[in-house]
Amino acid sequence: MAGYDVDLFVIGGGSGGVRAARIAAEHGARVAVAEEYRLGGTCVIRGCIPKKLLVYASRFRGDFEDAAGFGWTVPHCAFDWSTLIANKDHEIARLEAAYGATLEKAGVKVVKSRAVLRDPHTVQLASGERLRAAYVLIATGATPSYGDPIPGIAHAVSSNEAFHLSEFPRRVLIQGGGYIAVEFAGIFAGLGSHVTLVYRGENILRGFDDDVRAHLRVEMEKRGIKVLTGCKVAAIERAAEHFSVQLSGGNKITADRVMFATGRRPNVANLGLDAVGVEIAGNGGVAVDEYSRTTVPSIYAVGDVTNRVNLTPVAIREGHAFADTVFGGKPTAVDHTAVPTAVFSDPEVGAVGLSEAQARERLPRTDVYKAVFRPLKATLSGRATTVLMKLVVDGLSDRVVGCHVVGEGAAEIAQMAAVAVKMGATKADFDATIALHPTAAEELVTMRKKAASYAREAAE
Repeated sequence: MAGYDVDLFVIGGGSGGVRAARIAAEHGARVAVAEEYRLGGTCVIRGCIPKKLLVYASRFRGDFEDAAGFGWTVPHCAFDWSTLIANKDHEIARLEAAYGATLEKAGVKVVKSRAVLRDPHTVQLASGERLRAAYVLIATGATPSYGDPIPGIAHAVSSNEAFHLSEFPRRVLIQGGGYIAVEFAGIFAGLGSHVTLVYRGENILRGFDDDVRAHLRVEMEKRGIKVLTGCKVAAIERAAEHFSVQLSGGNKITADRVMFATGRRPNVANLGLDAVGVEIAGNGGVAVDEYSRTTVPSIYAVGDVTNRVNLTPVAIREGHAFADTVFGGKPTAVDHTAVPTAVFSDPEVGAVGLSEAQARERLPRTDVYKAVFRPLKATLSGRATTVLMKLVVDGLSDRVVGCHVVGEGAAEIAQMAAVAVKMGATKADFDATIALHPTAAEELVTMRKKAASYAREAAE
């Protein structure tokens, strides 16, 4: 591509941008990546990976308690926040270096700088240097959103800061009801905090199956997490060494830390998108077609900045598909249906496909199979917990269109269930599969009794 400094310039060194850069380079393209913070993006630096490490840490407390029922005498245990954070930081640094080494090996030039668009083929670095590229890929991800401004909002932290708190908070108030809020509630509670979760909606995890939402809330409350719905934080005031939090209903709560996990917004500001004609969609993300192409033919966008399905594996798949499409001669559109997802709460949630409500809206007939049971481990540990397994089935074709699990290992179960759902497996296929005993997952292939069946009215 004569006349250009590079064939591809990627703005953003997160999972989607790095995958796109590497694959494009393997296809023979000259590639540069600009990252103003740290390679790895949200997932590696301040998202999926550090969060999962903290989740692991938080679950040891329950393991120590459960051990007594199995004959173990566990001496007094003490938790040290600073050790956990230092070890987490060491691992994140290792992963960041690995990302850099991968790009270097592929021949990709990494520029530690902010980059903005000046025209459809020109990007400008913070130094003022300008580079011409045949194609530009926007992969700048998303950033935490605090919602409407309230008095004292400056006292709140987001998930970004929560990974770097200098001291462990003994009382935490978290506003939000989605993935991040629910996961951090479990993290802090498992590590020993008194946690209050505040959410303005009727129940946590909006968008998930209603049985999953109800079941998880009960389980979280069993673990000592106070869940307040139908209200939100109205004001935050510092009071000596803690914070006084005023709720919309009039109640006041004292906390050592206040965390807002009220969603994330696409990083589209101050990139020069408007000036070059890149359209922003109604969802606040960069508008793209099925091949991740924006309204400007030379500019593409992948990952959370498009606000489609905001999950790391989706961003990686989109970045790979982009590189194959533009530089590999293999036009590839990403299928965003039946994407498995997990919430690393305590207990864990794993899901793929349609919820019961979605199925009832879209299908002429919906069959629902559900089981709630006490896991084998709890019989000796004495823990008051139950597992939820649910299959949503197209009542006409017998195809399993949704699988929802709440319990230990739910994410691992959902990953494999996703293969079956994606392939179009039927309930008969599940029934014909011999159970792996004794496991919780065997319930998915042994459920025979139909919990409910729904048919849409003919008038609809």
